[in-house]
Amino acid sequence: MEALGRAVADLGNSRVIAIILLTLAISLAIFAALGGMLAWLLAGFDPCSLVGLGSCPMGAGDSILGTAAFTLVAAWFLFSAVAIIVLTGFSDRIAGTVEGLHYPDAASRAHPIGMVQALLLGLKSAARLVAFNILAMPFYLLLLVTGVGPFILFVIVNGIAFGRDVAELAAARHGDRASRRAWLKQTRGQQHLIGLVVSVLFLVPFANLVAPVIGTAAAIHLFNGSFWAMNSNTKRRTLP
Repeated sequence: MEALGRAVADLGNSRVIAIILLTLAISLAIFAALGGMLAWLLAGFDPCSLVGLGSCPMGAGDSILGTAAFTLVAAWFLFSAVAIIVLTGFSDRIAGTVEGLHYPDAASRAHPIGMVQALLLGLKSAARLVAFNILAMPFYLLLLVTGVGPFILFVIVNGIAFGRDVAELAAARHGDRASRRAWLKQTRGQQHLIGLVVSVLFLVPFANLVAPVIGTAAAIHLFNGSFWAMNSNTKRRTLP
């Protein structure tokens, strides 16, 4: 929880605020483009003809309502996936800002990840989030009768996936592959905790807009608070 507290405190930094506004603008633009494309596709669409019930072409109002409903549902399930893709493009900037403020030694040793690696990490993370939610979809529907069941499942599913995603982003700038894998395995519980808290924030209006950056910054604090100590202990154990 200390990492999360530090991440929230970092929200007051002007450079972090600039990153939040930029990632938010890009994420919202993506959903706006998705909505516009859907509205164009639905214009004049005739759902009745598909099931042999005559003709009932959708008017402009129906198209707008259908587009709005679909876009809201898509934003509900895909916002975290879209946000993680967008964040990877700024992961070096976020990590550099947080490490520069709190861990200057680590910042000086970091090897920035390139755009290609960032894109691959983002696509991998987004695919994992989407896959987890698709697998959970039948359970979302079954739990509708409970009222709160889908929300709880959403937090669990996205928390596990998102925690791992931001942890990989935080670790990507440091160490070698073996040391990063060892750290990811050792801190799995803390990663899940960060992911769960961020997933809850995704359900809170306005808080969901800064949740991805909070999660990323928290993972950077978690990494720098444990990775170097863990590797220092490992080196001491391997000395003759």
